[in-house]
Amino acid sequence: MPEASDSPEGFSFWRRFSIMIALVISGELVFILPFVLVRIFRPTYLDVFGLTNAELGTAFSLLGIVAMIAYVPGGIIADRFSARRLMSLALIITGAGGLYLRTIPSIMELRLLYTFWGVSTMLLFWAAMLRATRECGGDRSQGRAFGFLDGGRGLTAASFASGSVIIFSMLLPSDAGLANLEERTAALKQIISIFTHMVLLAALLVWVLVPDRIASVADGLNNRLSLEGIRKVLPMPTLWLLSLIVVSAYVGMKSVAFFSQYASDVFGYDDVAAAHLGTVSFWVRPFAAIGAGFLGDRFGNSRLIVLSFIVVALGGLIFASNVLAAGIYWSIVGTVIFTSIGIYALRGIYFSLFQEAKMPMVYTGSAIGLISVIGYSPDIFSAYVFGLLIDSFPGALGYQYVFGLVSVFALVGLVATVCFQRLVKSKLDRGLS
Repeated sequence: MPEASDSPEGFSFWRRFSIMIALVISGELVFILPFVLVRIFRPTYLDVFGLTNAELGTAFSLLGIVAMIAYVPGGIIADRFSARRLMSLALIITGAGGLYLRTIPSIMELRLLYTFWGVSTMLLFWAAMLRATRECGGDRSQGRAFGFLDGGRGLTAASFASGSVIIFSMLLPSDAGLANLEERTAALKQIISIFTHMVLLAALLVWVLVPDRIASVADGLNNRLSLEGIRKVLPMPTLWLLSLIVVSAYVGMKSVAFFSQYASDVFGYDDVAAAHLGTVSFWVRPFAAIGAGFLGDRFGNSRLIVLSFIVVALGGLIFASNVLAAGIYWSIVGTVIFTSIGIYALRGIYFSLFQEAKMPMVYTGSAIGLISVIGYSPDIFSAYVFGLLIDSFPGALGYQYVFGLVSVFALVGLVATVCFQRLVKSKLDRGLS
């Protein structure tokens, strides 16, 4: 965590630590219903809702489309208004969606629900959370602040993932493979209820711990909505390279949701065993992200991002080569861990590159909004494309295509990061800020 002297408002270490705790917990719980639930229980989720992979992909695509529309105005809003108010409102709205999800809506209703979640999570929450994190990081601890954010979010997700799998298994017959659809549906409904209540409690936590405004309003902007920040950051070449870095990393992140289904479809694991494998990557996340934050501040965040892209590319190639064998469980677990280290290290620190790029603090929200439009575009296409590949090429072949695509994007991200490093270095050599 950053030192107290880094704080733009002079907050003590423990005051800023409490703010980060609220950001960490709420930052994961706001996504637990739209994303994490499916990631843990994907085979069960598909069966209970009566969906194909491609149909579920269309729901995520709609969320992604709404997110693309919402990112830029969300960034502008985050530069003007209190993160406390924006985040609390987003959590309440998202939790309300969980109450509806428990009714097991039809595919058309599910698509509307995911569209609704796109507004609550991306317009109101996302940029507000990231701006608050950058402010807490100060000038010298950006890697640690963002690493702590994502690592802490990962620890939150892993705890909920493991706990929910245990509860889920307890709600099913002793032999989970013999559970009928009615029993699996009842168990999943209970999990949805638990997640929903935790999201609503997170809204209260944010309201209590996050100050009404972290940075001073006298930081150069007033509370009037305008496009000033967009106009300032749009011409910056580093912004576009950061966008390419984020999109490349995020494709790898989206593939994590398929680890449990990979074990089920290719190796025949039952729902509980597949879910256990899926939770392995959740436990990698806190260690990879926090470790990346400390190492990034020590050796350079962009250098660590280069290394992380190499790890993701290699991990994707192992999956794509189909060399893993069903009988060698630890080879599958090891590959999941190895690939997840690279994925979550990237996720933990790519926004720390704002400091390396000398992005003005006052325009952080606007920059995040623009980067997110490109960087999180996989929310539109990845779930549908990955699902279509798996449905069209049954068995191992579909997953070979999916993870091969992950490796290609990792190589693109690697090139973009090297270009970013050279651009920043050339600016420093010319004495530009």
